[in-house]
Parts: sequence; structure tokens; C-alpha cells
Amino acid sequence: MSVVRDGDGGGSADVGRNENGTGPADGDGDFADDGNGNGNGNGGGGVDGDAGEATVGDSPAGRLQALFEGRRLTPTQRRIAHSMVRRAADVPFLSSVELAELAGVSQPSVTRFAVALGFDGYPALRKHLREVAPTEPAADTASYNEYQQAVEAEIENLRHLAAVLADPRPVARAGRLLAASRPLPVLGLRAAASQAYGFAYFAAKVHPDVRLLHEGGTMLQDRIDAAVRAGATALLCFALPRHPREVVDALGHAKAAGLTVVTVADSAFAPVAKVSDLLLPAAVGTGLAFDTACAPMLLGRVLLEAMCDDLPDAQARLEQFDARAAVRGLFVE
Repeated sequence: MSVVRDGDGGGSADVGRNENGTGPADGDGDFADDGNGNGNGNGGGGVDGDAGEATVGDSPAGRLQALFEGRRLTPTQRRIAHSMVRRAADVPFLSSVELAELAGVSQPSVTRFAVALGFDGYPALRKHLREVAPTEPAADTASYNEYQQAVEAEIENLRHLAAVLADPRPVARAGRLLAASRPLPVLGLRAAASQAYGFAYFAAKVHPDVRLLHEGGTMLQDRIDAAVRAGATALLCFALPRHPREVVDALGHAKAAGLTVVTVADSAFAPVAKVSDLLLPAAVGTGLAFDTACAPMLLGRVLLEAMCDDLPDAQARLEQFDARAAVRGLFVE
């Protein structure tokens, strides 16, 4: 769908640290789907049933992700998996001690993780990784300062997102679900509140009824119930670390109320996976005092594009907004 760009940037050319920090980075893998068209991660490091709709098997991260599919991993093992996928090009060249430091776990935990994956020990796992991952380590960025390293890490996150989007079907399915829901509740608390706000702001230009849920508290579930009574069929959630317990509870409530939950999260292993029907992962950067979320923001814009494709009057709504904005002199351009 070709959508004109509205005067407010709403269209497109072609349709353990602080509270908002995180521990290990989670740049993993495929869109989590339960094999029945519902993206329900099992919260244990794999996806229930068949593999998901989308795969990035040709990427280092995708090949690593294949090792974890169907595995029931402990929280510590999920941290190791997070770190491995996030540094997929480097992991085959790391010792067990180095991997343990990267993941923030003990060296014996890395050994137990390798055994849990079916290997005799970490050396056997590393040998396998060298066979399925690139033969050369990633480019050395040691000479970069901390700000440059943070940018390079986000560039890598975006490259991985591009690889995942090589199969557009999960995003297209999410777009259909969001477009069909009237109203459309959009949830994001704490670190993810800005992502939810940005999506809802632009979505309101093309969708007839968008309801932003960016404040927690005892009324959150009431607002979800009100959306259901008004006819909502789906809910979009942005979930970023550190993951508030309230978000997990709210998504569980939404599913129990009959909503299809579409979630943009930092990882297919995120705590919200078990209460999501379709989880779309986009990694966050962890190199600065506060996490950076370029990939989740971009994935949100991709979802907007997909939603526009299933809203026949999206073009007309944007044109009407432009006309009204011109009359009001809304913008200085």
C-alpha cells in the first residue's frame, strides 16, 4: 500500500542496573508462534509445537536459536541463551569463563547449559557452534569509545531485525489482527511507555479507535475490560526490560478476557512470551546507563505499515489530516 506522508510524520514513503536498564542483552531470534498460528512462547526458551512462522536460519543468531527451540530452560540458562544469540558471531570463540562473564552467571552454569542442550560439555558445544556460525569473529570494536560501541550495537540489532523480517508473514498477520480490532488497546508501561505512546499516536491517524494504556495501577484491568466490552478483539503490547510484573498480569487478564495479544518484546525468551499469542522480538541495546530501543521502535513502525495495509481508508484519513493541518497552519514547514 502506498500511503502519503502526513505533515506530522505519520505516513511513509511506502506503506541489574536502574529501573529502565537490563541485564544480558536479548537479541534472539524468530517470531514466537505456537505452530497453530498463535505466537505463544512457552517461557522456557523454546516455542511450543512446531517452529514459528518466521525463521532466520541463514543468520548466525537464527542457527543458534535453533539449538534452543523446544528446550525447557531455567532462568539462568535463558540468560546464557540471550547472551549467546546477542553475540552470535563471537560466541564460538569464547571460553566457558568468558561466556559466563558475558551472561553474568557462573562457569559451572555454562557447563550445565551445554549438557542441557545435549552436548558432553562446553567444548563440544563450542565445536558445534564453530561449525554452524561464521568462521571469523565479529569485527573488533575495542578501539571505539563507549558511545560508538553503543551505536554499533544498535546497528547490529537493526541488522538482526532486518534478517527476521525477511519473512514478513508474522508482521502481516499482526497487522491484520490490529486493523480488525475496534477499539485497539495499546499497552506499554515504564520503559515501554514511550514505545506504546509513539505507536498509538500515529495509529490514531489511520485507525478509528486507538486506546493508549501507558499508566499502571488498579484501573489497568478495568480499561482492558472496557475495551473488550466495546468490541476489541486484539491488544498490542510493547514490553521492554526490566519487565514489570504488572504487564505480565495485564496480558494474562487480556487473554482470559478473549483478546489476542500481540507483543513487541526485547526477546523471544521475555517473561511476556507465555502470555502472548504472537510475539515479535526486537533487541535492545545495553551499552549505556539506560537501554536503547531503536529496533523495537522500528518494529513498531513496521507494524503500523502492516496495519495500514489492512485499513482500506488509511490513505483517505491521512489526506484528510493533511488538509485540516494546512487549514489550521499546524506545521511551519
